[in-house]
Amino acid sequence: MSKDTALTLRMLGTLTLVLGANLLCVLAFAFLLRPWVSPVTTALTTSLPGALAMLTEWTLLVVPLLVAFLWLQLRYARSELLDDVDALDVTRETHPEFVTRLTRLSSQMDVSRPTPAVVDSSIPNSFTVGSPRRATVVVSTGLLDTLDGDELDAVLAHELAHVQNRDAAVMTLASFLPTLTNGDYDVFERLDERLGGASMLAFGAIAVVGYVLSLPHLPGTPLSVTSLVSFVLMLALTVLLGGVALGLLASPVVFLSRRLSRRRELVADYAGAQATGNPTAMVSALQRLEDTESTPTSDLRATETVRGLCFLPHGFEAGGETEFRVSARSHPSTAERIENLRELTASV
Repeated sequence: MSKDTALTLRMLGTLTLVLGANLLCVLAFAFLLRPWVSPVTTALTTSLPGALAMLTEWTLLVVPLLVAFLWLQLRYARSELLDDVDALDVTRETHPEFVTRLTRLSSQMDVSRPTPAVVDSSIPNSFTVGSPRRATVVVSTGLLDTLDGDELDAVLAHELAHVQNRDAAVMTLASFLPTLTNGDYDVFERLDERLGGASMLAFGAIAVVGYVLSLPHLPGTPLSVTSLVSFVLMLALTVLLGGVALGLLASPVVFLSRRLSRRRELVADYAGAQATGNPTAMVSALQRLEDTESTPTSDLRATETVRGLCFLPHGFEAGGETEFRVSARSHPSTAERIENLRELTASV
């Protein structure tokens, strides 16, 4: 299947906005860091003319920081999304049929096999997170109990299409900013859990490093009242303005992610059906999962964690306690998805 232009454009739009938000943060950090690394960057650019030297110096600062920011966000978002549904990695020994099918289809679709994971939930569903080199395909026990044979292959091929098209990576990355601003995840609380209660020590160390990096821009001598008060005021202003800027950027990220999600589901249905050579199995899987009695009929807690990751928009109810739900507005209707497959079905 050739590349879908609409999907590519929506991915680029979403990614551009995410990159722009990160660039604002990186530029602020690079401004603080520059006086401390200027001896190195100046030595590297000394033979260049003035304007080009300045541009090259900022590029040497900003690009590595931007890559690091994006890498950390991708890893954090992937980890939190998997934790949110209590997804557990599985092996061929524990889930032989699931892992065997995923391995075979990955080879068939020429993608690196994602990590297989299972959610203990009676609600049949699936989703994919992560980058092409470090993706995870998550299915519920309800999905494995409800589907088998060609229908299960169709759903797994759909998830692998998200890896193949790289839209899973874009959606995973795009989930970070909305979760940071709408309170779905308390980053500081999660950090405290991971550090075993030592978060205050970590924040203190970060504050000290920030103060040291800020010294060239602060009035007064180091550790003077003037420099300390100026640092606190600068930090408060940065947090305030940064919070406002991130909040303003979060809404368009959600909007673009929702538009991307609707298109990517149609493309993944089509690509998965092509990969298995059995579009009727994709259609029957959609119909079976849509009609299953396990599908929840009420939205107990609509989350803003991410838009449109799941195969169907009703999400999971992991362990009977932790819900992972996605707004139905992020998905095309099942009827639309089946109509999208009709042309392919007729040609087989």
